[in-house]
Amino acid sequence: MKGSRSLGDSALTVLAPVVWGSTYLVTTEFLPEGRPLLSSLLRALPAGLILVLIGRVLPKGIWWWRALVLGVLNIGAFFYLLFVAAYHLPGGVAALVMAIQPMIVLLLGAALLKERIRRMHVAACALGTAGVGLLVLQPNAGLNATGVIAGLLGALSMASGIVLTKRWGRPEGVGLLSFTGWQLTVGGLVLLPVTLIGEGLPGEITAENLWGFAYLGIIGALVAYAIWFRGVQRLPALTVSFLSFGSPLTATLLGWFVLDQSLSPLQILGALTVIASVALAQPRQPKQPEPEPDPDPGPERAAATSRESVKA
Repeated sequence: MKGSRSLGDSALTVLAPVVWGSTYLVTTEFLPEGRPLLSSLLRALPAGLILVLIGRVLPKGIWWWRALVLGVLNIGAFFYLLFVAAYHLPGGVAALVMAIQPMIVLLLGAALLKERIRRMHVAACALGTAGVGLLVLQPNAGLNATGVIAGLLGALSMASGIVLTKRWGRPEGVGLLSFTGWQLTVGGLVLLPVTLIGEGLPGEITAENLWGFAYLGIIGALVAYAIWFRGVQRLPALTVSFLSFGSPLTATLLGWFVLDQSLSPLQILGALTVIASVALAQPRQPKQPEPEPDPDPGPERAAATSRESVKA
């Protein structure tokens, strides 16, 4: 029963990375060029404020600084670094760079959550990274130092956020939507002055841009992050991190369906390898030991056994 619940939680949680996988397509096709800070800000802040207004609950005590840390790691810094990587690298290459995230979660989980590093987990990390490599790397894939560094830092930011969210949990009496709203709002507020100073506001916003921002804010942030943080609370940290492989898989499939990009046999093999690594990292229900016979059945059971023998 517990195993089926875990699989159900995993199936729901993976919807968040699937949505995030569309970020690469939306960024390049719908958003203004060269605006990673603005894209990050408008993805986080409006959705966060909506959730805070709905929940009407603010952090208390130690949760003020915890919300600040989680908001920066999970939202503010991660969003910005994600968009920088998306602007400087092809979508698949950006996803490959960020595929190091489960390995970071594996190490941080051992240090902060006292989780054992198992050979199966190491094998799943290697298998998943290899699968993403087969999935997204092409002979003409461009590598840009700024994009690669941003992708690596983004993976570190998100991995740290996952582990700390798992370690701290959620304050008692605070709903999931409010908890999500805190982090989105903090991340957006951190990005606001940086955006105004570093980029300013664009001179023109098209209807296409508005649709892109609306999609990223409502679907990509408000809905997806509520699902994601639910999964972080219910599943092991490493399991959740492996589900993030759904992002490059989705990015590649969208490139195939929407942009008419071809899929080679190696890419198909990579997709199957990614799916295998995710399956390998799923939690498994331990086998229940069979009950041992009672060496001393007691007088009542002995009497009952004797009566049954007489009847026979």
